[in-house]
Amino acid sequence: MKIVSRPDELEPGRRAVAIGTFDGVHLGHRRVIEAALAAGLRPAVVTFHPHPRTILGNRVELLSSVERRLELIADLGVPETLLVEFTLELARLPPEEFAESVLRRIGAEVVVAGPGFRFGRGASGDLDLLCSLGFDGRTATLVEGVSSSAVRRLLHAGEVREAAGLLGRPPEVEGTVVLGDQRGGTLGFPTANVSVEADLLVPAYGIYAGAAGGRRAAVSIGTNPHYGGDERRIEAFLLDFEGDLYGERLVVELWERLRDERAFASEAELIAAIADDVARTRAASRPG
Repeated sequence: MKIVSRPDELEPGRRAVAIGTFDGVHLGHRRVIEAALAAGLRPAVVTFHPHPRTILGNRVELLSSVERRLELIADLGVPETLLVEFTLELARLPPEEFAESVLRRIGAEVVVAGPGFRFGRGASGDLDLLCSLGFDGRTATLVEGVSSSAVRRLLHAGEVREAAGLLGRPPEVEGTVVLGDQRGGTLGFPTANVSVEADLLVPAYGIYAGAAGGRRAAVSIGTNPHYGGDERRIEAFLLDFEGDLYGERLVVELWERLRDERAFASEAELIAAIADDVARTRAASRPG
């Protein structure tokens, strides 16, 4: 997929554009993008970074990094994406000016968005306005019960299988592998310690079955209460893996929440619990 940051970086052409923030690329977002793909013109996505709500002073727990969002969009078969830098200046732009300076310049004829899509100064622009400007504005059909907010609620509750039903794929945590306490290796279960960006949502503390790096993984999210920890850690034990992941980006899928994290009466009990987590991870099925 070709990714550009300015309209003039795209070759001239008649385009069907899916527009939105698309955080998490859930089933509702996919319906918007698929409508653009099916419109019969050259398909493209217009999306924004940083998240518009953060620039307007609101905290947003993101479901995916911008890098992962672009990967998920590419996986849907989108050939071109315009990643627009969202600034206060852009937020203050009259919607008509945005339509002309961005959408018209990339040859957009069909513009597809989700229900309630707004843009421009004071969120005063919508698809009806685009139609009045000569664009073919189309609202994608709503997917009942699917929203980024609903996914966030489920993940905060640790309900990863239910969240996968809204995403159409397993939920993920993503970050860079950094040096941890290296305690897992002494227990016989060496883990990759994943450091995530501060604005990314991390699901409820607990032990999960999932996958990372193409292998099944038992994943711990929490503070290691057995050792009296107070700092959040995300640790993935990749089954049947030997190697060095330090410094690498790792996308960790969460398939099923296995149990709460807790302190044990002895290290032997902890090792037995981890061994059971690994066995259940081998038997887990991938949702979504």
